[in-house]
Amino acid sequence: MLRLYDFLESGNGYKVRLLLHQLQRPFERIQLDIYNGASRTPEFLSKNPNGRIPALELEDGSYLWESNAIIWYLADGTPFLPSKPLDRARALQWMCFEQYSHEPNIATVRSWVMHPKDTEDRRVMMPIKREFGYAALKVMEGHLKDRDFFVGGAYSIADIALYAYTHVAHEGGFDLKSYKAVNAWLKRVAGQPRHIPITKG
Repeated sequence: MLRLYDFLESGNGYKVRLLLHQLQRPFERIQLDIYNGASRTPEFLSKNPNGRIPALELEDGSYLWESNAIIWYLADGTPFLPSKPLDRARALQWMCFEQYSHEPNIATVRSWVMHPKDTEDRRVMMPIKREFGYAALKVMEGHLKDRDFFVGGAYSIADIALYAYTHVAHEGGFDLKSYKAVNAWLKRVAGQPRHIPITKG
């Protein structure tokens, strides 16, 4: 059976959990308290030397880490990963955008708000990360104005990757009211079969 090393409030972990539920693949979830060093122990570092969740233990005992790599692997050969080469490349394009332009800003601000710590770095970086987070939302809004989903007219792992932290962006103080296309897309994603909330293991 697949074994997922996870932290419940993590959007990166949620991507994997959501896809596993939608694929109806059984798995064991192992909760790691990342804020108290559980992902930095020698035991976990032997599974993922980068010391981050999620990490997925495969049936053969090997490990796969980085959330978007994990969901790409799980989705391969299913409707969640487009079959046409250009659509597959566009799915990867949006997943790279998520990790480079979206997650480092929206997810980081959410984490800082949920786990506050008064440091000079955070005071300096918070407004900058908010600005970049809104810039990423603007890119998404423009793309979704005439589309239901990000790639190929169908729900895919590109949507899962971007949904994970967008749907909880308000927890970091992001105001999504003016992003009408993004909000409509969030509802479409939440309406997919076997959808689960981020709080479900």
